[in-house]
Amino acid sequence: MKEEFDSIIVGAGQAGPFLAVRLAEAGERVALVEKRALGGTCVNDGCTPTKTLVASARAAWLARNAAAYGVDIGGPITVDMKRVKARMDAVVGESRTSLESWIGGTKGIELVKGHARFEGPRTVRVDGGRLLTAKRVFVNVGAHPVVPRLPGLENGPYLTSTSILDLDQLPEHLIVLGGGYISLELAQIYRRLGAEVTVVEPGPRLLSRDDEDVSQEIRTFLELEGVKVRVSTKASSVEHAGGRVALLTEQGRIEGSHLLVATGRAPNTGDLGAEAAGLALDARGYIVVDDQLRTNVPDVWALGDCNGHGAFTHTSYNDFEIVAANLLDGDTRRLGDRLPIFGLYTDPPLGRVGMTETEARKSGRHVLVGKRPMTRVARARERGETHGFIKILVDGDTKEILGAAILGVEGDEVVHSLATVMYAKAPYTVLSRAVLAHPTVSELVPTTLQSLVPLT
Repeated sequence: MKEEFDSIIVGAGQAGPFLAVRLAEAGERVALVEKRALGGTCVNDGCTPTKTLVASARAAWLARNAAAYGVDIGGPITVDMKRVKARMDAVVGESRTSLESWIGGTKGIELVKGHARFEGPRTVRVDGGRLLTAKRVFVNVGAHPVVPRLPGLENGPYLTSTSILDLDQLPEHLIVLGGGYISLELAQIYRRLGAEVTVVEPGPRLLSRDDEDVSQEIRTFLELEGVKVRVSTKASSVEHAGGRVALLTEQGRIEGSHLLVATGRAPNTGDLGAEAAGLALDARGYIVVDDQLRTNVPDVWALGDCNGHGAFTHTSYNDFEIVAANLLDGDTRRLGDRLPIFGLYTDPPLGRVGMTETEARKSGRHVLVGKRPMTRVARARERGETHGFIKILVDGDTKEILGAAILGVEGDEVVHSLATVMYAKAPYTVLSRAVLAHPTVSELVPTTLQSLVPLT
């Protein structure tokens, strides 16, 4: 027997709960279906737990380097991983509890626990039992870590970016397979907590999609902290023996205590029943959507990581904003309105918005670039953390800011000043002529924009 709702939301990540509340407040009866915990990847095994670990790892790093600041600590620095994990779990638990209280206290929302599969365009069955149908369906099922087909990998334990968060003991030697954003954050975290860490990347450099100078600078400060980096190193197989793991590569054998496989993510659409709904998927399994997040099936939308238009909490939340604006507010909002913006939360962090240098070159525009090393930023020198640089790209004809990479102290915050000007479609001179407070990192943004030269 079918149970009828006004709307069904499949998945309670960073779009689903917010949309459920908006729809319920508009008078709808909403089924919010979630097989795990509220909050999706971000709350449960992404942003919240990993940035909590970043904080613990930075505390350990500061303690070890305290003498450079004139502070003596009378004894060795030790890390209690059980307490590190307990703190992380507590922060995650608070976020989950807050969401559960909010959803549970909103009239009109029924939280349905279980795995939903489509049995028709707007009909889903939950765990093979309850059959739900609605006028509209919103898919927010997220993504999962990709595990490559590597001979021997399945013959013993290995970690993903999800399962590594279950560790309450420090790995003796963590081998990280992959040189992307997740890999590098976790590599630095575990190195600072006290593990030996080796990053193995098959390509010629880390962060292959980013600019070469960004990639090289990040490699430099990771290696200075003791992270071993092996690029152009392709894994051929894995061996497990005696509680150890070995990664066999064309360049030799790398042996450690734990192996983290962080080679990418894929959408959770393989067991969604997309074919029963008639949903179009692209070659990588992402749900195809238009500029307002509508799928090819009438009255079915896809939000968040599963639509391939951003794999971040902020893009997922913006997907909710786009759908809510168009459905409920009479306000036309589109995917095309947003700028690509994200951070890499190593220490120092990278804040990035808009085009990369490579993309700017390919655009055919008259591109100007300004660049300033963090060694010339007073705030960075005062903190004794001078790795990185500010780099800003500008269209020399229109004077629009095309993109920026701010790698260094507080770069993940400073980048938003550039994003704001870009959203306003204002010329870069608005910022280059601004008077900003000293001593900050932000005050060097106008200075950088005052020293633009043609991109060669």
